[in-house]
Amino acid sequence: MSISPTKEKFISHFGEMGSRWGINRTVGQIYALIFLSEKPLCADEIAEQLTFSRSNVGMSLKELQAWRLVKLVHIPGERREFFEAPKDVWEIFRNLVEERRRREVEPTLSMLREALLKNDAREDSKDDAKDGERYALERIQQMHDLIELTSAWFDDVEKLSPETLQTLMKMGSKVVKLIEFTDRLRLDGKSKN
Repeated sequence: MSISPTKEKFISHFGEMGSRWGINRTVGQIYALIFLSEKPLCADEIAEQLTFSRSNVGMSLKELQAWRLVKLVHIPGERREFFEAPKDVWEIFRNLVEERRRREVEPTLSMLREALLKNDAREDSKDDAKDGERYALERIQQMHDLIELTSAWFDDVEKLSPETLQTLMKMGSKVVKLIEFTDRLRLDGKSKN
């Protein structure tokens, strides 16, 4: 089965972008093909359409399942396994963000917490050699606080329905203008006092 020029361009682009997103080209192209498919695809169909080896497709499908970007689908009367992408793009977005958070953000937060806790116990000495250490700890604390704040914000956003989230995103520039306006009012109030 041939792939239309539009699909081919989309698939090729996802392959190129894959390496920038932390996955390989093949995984990106397989995901793009499944995403665009109206019906679930089996590994043999994917291998044939993209001219990839069956083993390469199998490994890539396992990786896509680990990212929760494709789901295994059982078709009555078929012995082969079929795969499809979630239909809701918001579900895909949430899965990607959750997986990135689990794989990248949470380990970083754990390391930052550990560094801060270990150094709380050693805080007694105040000699000059500790100045560099204190500065490093301040920077670690700043990074920890930022990541914690962002994670808490994501927890709140994650609870929103797709419709509410879309409304919030559309309000983006309006919210920024409102916050800037309130900041100016607060600064004006302080300068008058």
